[in-house]
Amino acid sequence: MTNEKTNVTLVIVGLLLGMLISALDQTIMATAMPTVVQELGGLSLYSWIFSIYMLTSTASMPIYGKLADLYGRKKLYIAGMTLFMLGSVLCSLAGGMMELIVFRGLQGLGAGALMPLAVTIIGDLVPLEKRGRMQGMFAGVMTLASVIGPAIGGMFVEYLSWQWVFYINLPIGLAAILILIPALKETKNQGKPSIDWFGALTMCGSVVAILLALVLGGGESGLGSGQHNSWSSPQVAGLFLLGAVLLALFLWIETKAKEPIIPLPLFRNRIISVTSIVAFLMSAGMFGAVTYIPLYVQGVIGVSPLLAGYILTPLMLAVAAAVTLGGRLMHRFAYRTFNVLGMVLMGLGFSLFATMDADTTKLQVIIYMIVTGFGIGLIIPTLNTSVIGAIGRERRGTATSLVQFFRSIGGTIGVSVLGALMTGRMASGTAGLGERFASLPADQLDKFTDPQALLDPAVRTLLPADLLAELQNVLTHAVDGVFLTGTVIAAIGLVAALLMGNARMIQPAAPPAASATADAKRT
Repeated sequence: MTNEKTNVTLVIVGLLLGMLISALDQTIMATAMPTVVQELGGLSLYSWIFSIYMLTSTASMPIYGKLADLYGRKKLYIAGMTLFMLGSVLCSLAGGMMELIVFRGLQGLGAGALMPLAVTIIGDLVPLEKRGRMQGMFAGVMTLASVIGPAIGGMFVEYLSWQWVFYINLPIGLAAILILIPALKETKNQGKPSIDWFGALTMCGSVVAILLALVLGGGESGLGSGQHNSWSSPQVAGLFLLGAVLLALFLWIETKAKEPIIPLPLFRNRIISVTSIVAFLMSAGMFGAVTYIPLYVQGVIGVSPLLAGYILTPLMLAVAAAVTLGGRLMHRFAYRTFNVLGMVLMGLGFSLFATMDADTTKLQVIIYMIVTGFGIGLIIPTLNTSVIGAIGRERRGTATSLVQFFRSIGGTIGVSVLGALMTGRMASGTAGLGERFASLPADQLDKFTDPQALLDPAVRTLLPADLLAELQNVLTHAVDGVFLTGTVIAAIGLVAALLMGNARMIQPAAPPAASATADAKRT
């Protein structure tokens, strides 16, 4: 019995290290990206570094979940961690923005296994009544990542180089693998698994096509061409059409497959369907905040990369505090209570962000982040807990990966759409600057009238005061549009949260017949 408890403890430690590496990657990259753009160039490629990572991790999540149900959690988790570490090494060796984008995509393929399979394994090991307490551990990991991640990211780019944001993944990932290999024990699946390869192919193709259309539409292509693509352009319209056709084909295949990647009957369960929608919308807003706040404080307020690294700490601490509080109180209230209150606070925070201008202080930004982060943190613990309690073990990997899939795809679409919106608003804001400041030297005109100049301290000091103010206004206008859109996302999420019903972690006692009926409906 002691050895069994020891193994469970070691497994949880290994999985928490995996969660840490995933959380660190988000916070470190967000604070390091302004410096990466300054060194490698291409502000129009800014959102691609995040979009390609989330695109590949999103597309792979349901596949990892299904394969984990068929072949076991351990093999798939270690394979994903290994691929994530390989992608990190290649990212550190990238010599240009396009190389970095490609390698980030590879890194994302590995990341698709980390969070959903960790949640699934913990759901297998920890009984339902103790899963609320596990949220405290998750919150501890998030708190650690939120404190050291932005700080480390800022210090790396300030004193070492941006490549170190990838080097740090290696020792943590290796430690997780070395712990899990001996500690995690699984019984082998005796049956012959059937894999829905056609479903996996059409699903990945549909996700990639639609997300590419969202990234490319309405702004610069982001591929170095300098061209603009309207939503009705042949490239964007063709990608949307391809995505729709592949999606329809995928849904048809799933109704025929013996072991579908995403069993469509799962969506008849209200908890799973509503939780997937809430996860999608919450993540779309959250990644918008994490991605564009450092850009605003470094470009508009003018703080150093090191301080920009710290600026996200209040947001992450607020998220962690709310996750801890929500985990402790979850057994007392329905999941809907946390989701509704979380969406209200998140929408309030985004509406405050949308009022920012060049005179906004760092203190104001911090207050806005605390409000937003607390709303996000109230939602997070309900997502995995509600789904784990609503499904049997045999489909738990699929169900938890499905929610993580919607959470990830929400972040991917959020960053992609908001990035296209920001790029389009910056392009319209800088359209006449070249003519208005034509007196500048010809070799400086293009550089000085590009908002990217705000991210380079050396160039920033050379800008005329009136041009500096204009560029600050352009970037502020672009970022305010991002957060105004986030407010709308939160409002839609509030409507979805109201449909959750009265489901809760500990259901009221029911007669045996009623309990059997409820169990049948859940499965």
